[in-house]
Amino acid sequence: MIISGSPRKGGNTELLAEAFAKGAAEHHHVEIVSVRDYKVNPCLGCNACFKTNGICAQKDDMSPIYEKMNQADMLVIASPVYFYGINAQLKAVIDRFHNPIRDSFNIKKMALLLVGAASLPELFDAILTEYNLCLKFFNIEDAGKVLVRGVKDKGDIKNTDALNEAYRLGCSIM
Repeated sequence: MIISGSPRKGGNTELLAEAFAKGAAEHHHVEIVSVRDYKVNPCLGCNACFKTNGICAQKDDMSPIYEKMNQADMLVIASPVYFYGINAQLKAVIDRFHNPIRDSFNIKKMALLLVGAASLPELFDAILTEYNLCLKFFNIEDAGKVLVRGVKDKGDIKNTDALNEAYRLGCSIM
């Protein structure tokens, strides 16, 4: 399962996620969940889900995402990078994993696909710290990363080797 935070159809992050999916689909069933197609509210931190067997107090589109996560054995996070972090739409979905339902997921591997306009070497450091903490906390294997710097305008990613890199990473998933 690929969760794509791309807010724009045909954007650089979406193209990167599709390239990964194409490679992974050679050996696996792959689904891309685009957060722009779901209305997901930020976590309220109310912990109601811990008292109601994972049922969130909010009535939004997170339930179908939980159902898809429950079927997945691998999770790929794909995000544009805005001001050194993943975008808000994707962050809302990830924060909603603060729910005991996550303990029923069968996810064994995770990969990360990031696209940022800046070329700074440390552009992805904060996200990588969070990613590594999640891997450790959930005892999940890192399946790889494609980190793309210097890609700003829609379609710029086509002028890099990133789509081939994402495709190859997808093909390598066993």
